[in-house]
Amino acid sequence: MRTAALVLAMLGLAGCASNAPAPVVERNPTGAPTAAKVEAPRTTPQIAASTNGLHTVQRGDTLYAIAFANGLDYREIANWNQLESPDLIQVGQVLRLTPPPGAVETMPLDDEDVEESVRPLAEPVVLREPQAVLLAYSDANWAKLSAAQAAAAVAPPEPKAVPKAEPPAAAVPPVPAAAPVPAAAANASGNGAWLWPADGTLAGRFGAAGGKGIDIVGSRNTPVKAVAPGKVVYSGSGLRGYGRLLIIKHAGEYLSAYAHNESILVKEGDTVAAGQKIALMGDSDADRVKLHFEIRRYGKPLDPLDYLPGRS
Repeated sequence: MRTAALVLAMLGLAGCASNAPAPVVERNPTGAPTAAKVEAPRTTPQIAASTNGLHTVQRGDTLYAIAFANGLDYREIANWNQLESPDLIQVGQVLRLTPPPGAVETMPLDDEDVEESVRPLAEPVVLREPQAVLLAYSDANWAKLSAAQAAAAVAPPEPKAVPKAEPPAAAVPPVPAAAPVPAAAANASGNGAWLWPADGTLAGRFGAAGGKGIDIVGSRNTPVKAVAPGKVVYSGSGLRGYGRLLIIKHAGEYLSAYAHNESILVKEGDTVAAGQKIALMGDSDADRVKLHFEIRRYGKPLDPLDYLPGRS
């Protein structure tokens, strides 16, 4: 009896347990269970310079990053592809990186870039008063005219005023002129001079071995700061050879780029102030801890040392 009761109790427990959901197992066509599929982590697509004049937009791309990688002005790409806004690009969209046939190349110029030869000419002088009087011929008019000409011929010339001699002024030593700051660069900084992006040792210079900027070597996690106020237009690691990269757009169509960061402290769309800490120095996609810094305008790399203040 005890054995029968025990068997009945076990059957009852088994029935209760059967109410729990059964595990979902994928089966192959033969009916044997297979292991669940694990999706591989996605990697950030790398933006490289185009070899065919086209670029297919991938997740994480921005028009500024695409233009930066190809040495172009982002507004040119927007114009060539009839984009209403630099922010309106779609994944899978194919962008042309060359002007369409028949396009007229135009580059906006600043006031200081316009040569005198192409500036508008002054308004022509309009003569509103008669410069001569036409007299009818007569003996009386001829006599008056002849008398006036004779008087003008014999009139002595008026003596010229001789300026008074001024005492010699004391010699003033010349003042050395300060290095000029481009007007647009001054507007971008807001105070007439850009700031250094990080503390460290200047190791690589513009143009050396094809360098498009400068390298500042420092310690890991050294603060990286915005050189001027602006807006973050790219934050990521999608540009080959730059590691974790930040691109900031400033007034005057200037872009500043900060590469090889250990970590990034701002995101795309953020507005930053001059001197604000935006990243920490690192060695992402680099052989040593350093900051690679670039300044570009209309897609053209410029020597940052022409814009940064001098260091003693």
